[in-house]
Order: sequence, then C-alpha cells, then structure tokens
Amino acid sequence: MAAPQDVYYVSGSTAILAEDMGKALLAQFQGIRFREEKIPFIHTPEDARKALEHILQQSEGNTPLVFCTIMDQETRDVFNCPKVKFFDIFLNMLESLEQALGVKALREPGYSRHFTISRMNKRVDAIHFSLEHDDGTRPAEYDEAEIILVGVSRSGKTPVSIYLATHMELKAANFPLTDDHLHKHELPKEIARNRKRTVGLTCSPQYLHTIREKRYAGSTYASLANCTRELHQAKQLYFHHNLKVINVEGRSIEEIAVQAIQAIGLTRKNRPRQRHVV
Repeated sequence: MAAPQDVYYVSGSTAILAEDMGKALLAQFQGIRFREEKIPFIHTPEDARKALEHILQQSEGNTPLVFCTIMDQETRDVFNCPKVKFFDIFLNMLESLEQALGVKALREPGYSRHFTISRMNKRVDAIHFSLEHDDGTRPAEYDEAEIILVGVSRSGKTPVSIYLATHMELKAANFPLTDDHLHKHELPKEIARNRKRTVGLTCSPQYLHTIREKRYAGSTYASLANCTRELHQAKQLYFHHNLKVINVEGRSIEEIAVQAIQAIGLTRKNRPRQRHVV
C-alpha cells in the first residue's frame, strides 16, 4: 500500500477555511490516503519558518501539500519553496476580484469569521432555542421557531436542528412522530398552524432499519416491518398536511440543512418575524 500523502493547512487565523477548501479539493481524489494537519495563527515570517521546519521534518523527505490562506505576502512566501507543493487559496482569486471591483481588498486574516456582538448573540439564542426545543420539548413555543423538523424516530432531526442553529443561526425545533400521530395522520396544533415552516424528513425503510438496529438490535422498534409501516404513515401525514419533504438517506447533515431551508423558502432576506399567538 502506498504511503499516505502529507497535507498541511496553514493560516494566519484559525485555518478552518484552508482546511475546508483543501478537503473539498482532495475529496475528488479517491484511493489516495491523506495524512492531514492544521497549523493556525501564523502571524510572522518567523512563525512561518518554524511551521515549515516542522512540516519538512514530519514529511521525512516526501513532498507535502500545503494549502495556504495567509494574507501577508512576506509570511506567505516562506511556504512557497521547492520542498513543498504550495497552493495559495486566496491569491489569484483575490487579485482578480480587486481588478474587477477596482478596490483593494482588506487582506486581513480571519476577517470573514469576525462576529459582531449582535450576530454572536443571535447564534447563542438560536443554539439555546434548538436545545430547549429538541425532540418535541415545549411545543407551545413553536411559533417562535424559524424552522420545524418532523419525522419518525432516528430520522436525523436533532443533528440537523443543531447544525441549523450553530451554522445558520436559525431557531430550529424538532418533533418526533409517534404512533399517536402516525395512526391518525395528525400533527399537534402548534405544528399544524406553522406547517409552512415545517419540513418532514424521510428515508427508505432499509436505511431506517439499519440505523435503529445499531442501537436496538432485534427489537420490534428496529424491525424492517415496523420501519416500513412508520415511514408509510409519515408519508401519508406529510401529504395530508401539505408539508415539504426531504429524503435524508445518503446525505450529509449540511446537505439536509441547506435543502430544508430551501424547501420552505427561508433565506436571510425573508426570515419571518416572530409571531406570538394569544
């Protein structure tokens, strides 16, 4: 088996962007093993030289890949040497944007991740709301939710809700569909009146069966027959209430979250105002 390819993500800030971009590109090369390391907060040429020394020592004569988002040219240029394969994620695109816009870029490290106090408070509020309204808790407050996820047990409602809060600053609630709701094709009144902001999650019976078997092997709850019945009844319920539906099978949490907000037409420009029903 071939030795893994060393990959380093270096940045003047958190290196999150360098890692995200690098991973997205490397994902196109299946069959290659990558050994990855993130090196954040490279502020000076001296920091860069120490980091490069570490990279070359760790790579032991092999040529590592270095993905870089460092803004300062002198610091960045330290890594642009023959002993590494250097990929500057920002430089060409930033220069093209400067030419197109006729304005010089700030070139400030980490600027895209700076938060105003109000935005940070909004994120914290969204996280608190999603945790407090997880798995059917406090449905009387669903009028304050910006998005509501419903689905049978183990259909992925909680992780998607938390992602919507932490990454999209959305107040997300989620509600489990039990036999009481499934048999009668009924939703709680708190969800029914907010159905335009509600998304139903679904998948194949085999997929749900596999997930449930991991925790409750051999149980009636996890049986394929029971999963088939629940999903069929959920589908009828969604149709009865005219809910938008997303199939979660084979999709990442990120994909499901984006599809959910698209399904209900939720964007930053048209977020609903909070409503309080008396």
